[in-house]
Amino acid sequence: MNSLPSAEIIIVGGGAVGLGCAYALAKAGRRDILVIEREDREGAVTTSQGAGLCGQLRDSRERVELAMHSVRTFRELQVSDVKPDWNEVGSLRIAFNERRAAEFHHLVDVATEAGLEAMIISRSEASQRWPLMDFSSCTSIVWCPSDGYMTPSRVAASYRHNAAQLGVRFVPGTALEEVRIHQGRVSGIRTNRGTADCRYLVNSAGANAHHVSKMAGLDLPIVPVRHEYYVTLEMEGLTPDLPCFRIPEWTLYGRVRDGGLLLGGWEPKSLNVDPRRYPSECAPPPVVTDWPVLNSFTTSFKRLMPSADRVQSSWVGKGWPTFTPDGRFIIGESRRVPGFVMASGCNAHGISGSGGIGRLLVESLLDPNPGPYVRSLSPDRFTESSWSWDTAVADAARVYETYYGV
Repeated sequence: MNSLPSAEIIIVGGGAVGLGCAYALAKAGRRDILVIEREDREGAVTTSQGAGLCGQLRDSRERVELAMHSVRTFRELQVSDVKPDWNEVGSLRIAFNERRAAEFHHLVDVATEAGLEAMIISRSEASQRWPLMDFSSCTSIVWCPSDGYMTPSRVAASYRHNAAQLGVRFVPGTALEEVRIHQGRVSGIRTNRGTADCRYLVNSAGANAHHVSKMAGLDLPIVPVRHEYYVTLEMEGLTPDLPCFRIPEWTLYGRVRDGGLLLGGWEPKSLNVDPRRYPSECAPPPVVTDWPVLNSFTTSFKRLMPSADRVQSSWVGKGWPTFTPDGRFIIGESRRVPGFVMASGCNAHGISGSGGIGRLLVESLLDPNPGPYVRSLSPDRFTESSWSWDTAVADAARVYETYYGV
């Protein structure tokens, strides 16, 4: 018996990106939307492992505006019945050399152009905002007061609740088995719970986004790359209102979580997995905690906050966020397979960027003349050009490894 309803738009993947797209599309007036998720609940895979920071400083105006839209979305959701636990505590970005300090001035200029408040502050002001850190050797510090953090699982719950209020339907425990094509266009899907017709199929399948694309006959370089962070036991002096922080030269980021310190970083030699090496019905292999990597985060950070070296970790977050060879999202409808729509390859900005990604998806689908930035994210850039998987995997890994590159 078929227990799956048809819909104008079916979204595959109930993580923050898929749910954010459902919410954005529903707000834009599209209410005939169905979200399917393989797990028994939404937000259970990559989203559940997210660190939850949301920063808005970027090196282009388009990307700053995108991040600003995400912050506006979190603010909007925070006044709803089911909140994302958005904490607008601000953020500090910390430099230790002149080259990085010059980059900070550029980021502030870009932010100002986009209408985002950000400023260079003194070491003494930074100390007032984070008393446990020693800023005496810093060359530059940027303060962005509207940055913050959220709880990833509650972001998923908030999107789901608010999208459902607008008529979006959800069917967890549903595994995609086939993308149906009729006369060259998406016509529906087959799942373990039956079939459903649709006009648009949105691929937000995270580490399985490559497999979903292959079901539609498209080969897209969406590469899972390992990412880890840890949370310490409670530490004296850490309060929820302390700002988030980023230290690009040490490839570190952090915030307060549950009275302890959440500390993560970007590895100079990443571990990735070729999505062709595991089948569509499986997730990537489990991430084994790499303690030498996590301990290296502590070794670096204790130069700024010595007390961090004396506290044990209580929990490790780890997962497979997806990266693309050019470091840009893959968003929009395919010219090769009309009706097949991408919202994947988020380059570790899936949760924090989910509000902005939803806006981009709406523009790509509903605006008859989307802007050049949206057009630059199209999946056609890969389907209409030649590339090799070996090079794509290496380039995607390099995007991760140089995340904080100047």
